[in-house]
Amino acid sequence: MAAMTLPDDLLDELRALCAALRAAARGAVAAGHAAGNGYAAQRPTGVGAGDVTFALDEAAEAALEAWFERRAARGPLSVFSEDRGWRHRGPSGALAGFDHGGPRVVVDPVDGTRHLMADLRSAWTVVAACGPGAGVPRFADVELGLVAELPDSRAARYRVLRARRGAGARLELRALDDDALLDDAPLAVDADDRADHGYFSVFRYSPAARPALAQIEAAFFERLARHEGADPRSCYDDQYISNGGQLALLALGTYRLIADLRAWLAARGAPEVTTSKPYDCAGALLVAREAGCALSAPEGGPLDFPLDATTPVSFVGWANAATAARLAPHLQAALHVRV
Repeated sequence: MAAMTLPDDLLDELRALCAALRAAARGAVAAGHAAGNGYAAQRPTGVGAGDVTFALDEAAEAALEAWFERRAARGPLSVFSEDRGWRHRGPSGALAGFDHGGPRVVVDPVDGTRHLMADLRSAWTVVAACGPGAGVPRFADVELGLVAELPDSRAARYRVLRARRGAGARLELRALDDDALLDDAPLAVDADDRADHGYFSVFRYSPAARPALAQIEAAFFERLARHEGADPRSCYDDQYISNGGQLALLALGTYRLIADLRAWLAARGAPEVTTSKPYDCAGALLVAREAGCALSAPEGGPLDFPLDATTPVSFVGWANAATAARLAPHLQAALHVRV
């Protein structure tokens, strides 16, 4: 494992970034509702480097850009966001590329835009920070992960999940009105390997892929009932349009399984679908792994991808290693229903 190379004060700087993004995103939603035009923040305004951009995203991107300028005035760094891709800056202004000796930071300012702008549930800011390097980092280079909650209008508190590679994960709980720290504790998963009585979610965001995903899902749960004695009536589903949110719930023990198979299906000739991208999930994957979740590619291999705007990513996350050992063979068998 590579040595840790990030400066000690970067965590506090990224906390400040998350606070600015929280204020900008929730402010944009609140302003739309106060004007009697809550739908205004829900209108697409364009297509960025990685996904559709909404008015809500534009407010968050502006806050990210302001933070980037302030931080770069103190030392060089590279920042990626889904709207603008990679850019590089230092005290003297724009830089030509990565080879500047500073951190490389991937930010998804609002992961879960659709839920938040409809005031249905929280979105999340997902951050993956890597040490210096001469090119685009990969998932293995992520040293620090942050998943910071952007709560809906009814919330009084918010959560921040954080992890350093090899050092475990922690969960902060803070008051929304004054940012007072209410709790800061280790975040570690349980050891239960149950096959039912929990949320076992196969993500079906894209309508074109739903029939194929439903076929895999049905085969998986049929195997759990037949081989593990699971009661399918207590295997619950949750369609959370946020990879950061999905992985936060996995690390928190709410989910027992989250499987995002869209890119895996697309690579095997399924209809064109919108897939997860590296910036959606890299920081959250690190947090979940450090909390003790078992993570892999769909057929069990390691996760490995560049942190860019275009690489399709599929992943499977289990609540813990024991659950993966017991249930992953059934999911992998179910995948071959489609092969």
